[in-house]
Amino acid sequence: MSDQESSTSTSQTEGEVEGELDEEVDTEMEGEGEHDSKHRDSPPLQISSFSSTLRAVIRIKQKYHALKKRRQEAEGDGALTGATGRTSPKIFTFDGTTPIALSVPQKKKRKRRRRVMYPNRGKRRALPKPARSRAKYCLYLLFAIVFVQVYNAIENLDDHLLRYDLEGLDKTLRREVFGQQGAVEGLLSHLKEYLSTYVHNKPLVLSLHGPSGVGKSHLGRLLAGHFRSVVGETLVLQYYVLHHCPQEADALQCARDLSALISEIVERAEEEEKIPLFIFDEAEHMHGEILDALLQLVSSEQTNEYLNAIYLFLSNLGHSHITKHMLHNSSSTSMAKSGRYSHFVKELTPILRNTLEKLHVLWTEADILPLGLLEKGQVMECFLDEMTREGFYPDHTNIERLAGEIEYYPEVGGHEYSQTGCKQVVAKVNLL
Repeated sequence: MSDQESSTSTSQTEGEVEGELDEEVDTEMEGEGEHDSKHRDSPPLQISSFSSTLRAVIRIKQKYHALKKRRQEAEGDGALTGATGRTSPKIFTFDGTTPIALSVPQKKKRKRRRRVMYPNRGKRRALPKPARSRAKYCLYLLFAIVFVQVYNAIENLDDHLLRYDLEGLDKTLRREVFGQQGAVEGLLSHLKEYLSTYVHNKPLVLSLHGPSGVGKSHLGRLLAGHFRSVVGETLVLQYYVLHHCPQEADALQCARDLSALISEIVERAEEEEKIPLFIFDEAEHMHGEILDALLQLVSSEQTNEYLNAIYLFLSNLGHSHITKHMLHNSSSTSMAKSGRYSHFVKELTPILRNTLEKLHVLWTEADILPLGLLEKGQVMECFLDEMTREGFYPDHTNIERLAGEIEYYPEVGGHEYSQTGCKQVVAKVNLL
């Protein structure tokens, strides 16, 4: 729409407003004229009624001019501010308009979830569950098998130890062997560790050394008797060199016979799933050929049946070192106590091993257990035990008298050690 048309419409509107106001005033004037004509016909009016009418006309005229003036002022203000009058039509145009920036609060962007795309046809279905791997069940089965194997192995350990009755052997040795408490504990510790299982990578080789009369042969007899009761007579061998092979000329043949006998016992023990025991007393008299044959048997290169065996050597080799060590350290605690015995073994083992390895290589394969000297009180215990066996009354005065007849080393540090141990006990009791 043009500016000329808008101005024309505005002037027309103003003319209409003025015409309406003139009509209102004329109407009022006509009313007043009719009223005056009526009064002309009527008797003459008074001056007061005329003056009130005049004042009403003047007041209407003033009101008209004031209203017209206010409208002109309002139209003049609207023209100055670019706004149309109150009665002018409001026309919207895109000319000269400026965009109004509205401050709209921005919403936080939500993280779009990954939508699952379904096929167009058919109903919506849940995602298929991943197939379970069968390897998991195989792993469970493997765990069960390992658990059963470990459990069976633990049960077999108990079965092996129960078969050999090491608790009964412990009680027997503690009751029958005097003054060698530490050596007995060391021997039982080796046996318990070895007999707890049937599979080994080498045989158990133990070498007991000590002076004469300290109980080596007695300890060997007790072990032989116990193993005969648990594994059988045929799986225990006691070999006395001076009895089985007294002549050195027969040493080679004795070595062959001994090797064949041991092989036979080992094969029998393999069939019965038992561990045999071989005891060699007075090993200091063994010939070199016999030692060579035994070295081949105890070697770890042998087959499995030769690895499941116990070899026990009893000798007085190195007794001088044991006697000297005990006499020089007699001020310390008695050797009967295990704590002192472990220190005793730790100090003597390197010395004894150095001496024995010079004699033969066989001793490198053995675990060495030294036996100490016996004190006078321990010799008296030997007399008491022997007299009880023979049926004599255990008179303490008589026992002390018999113990005083035995030769002793000079008393050192409050300890009085016997030179012959309990070797003469049996002979003196038989003279009673």
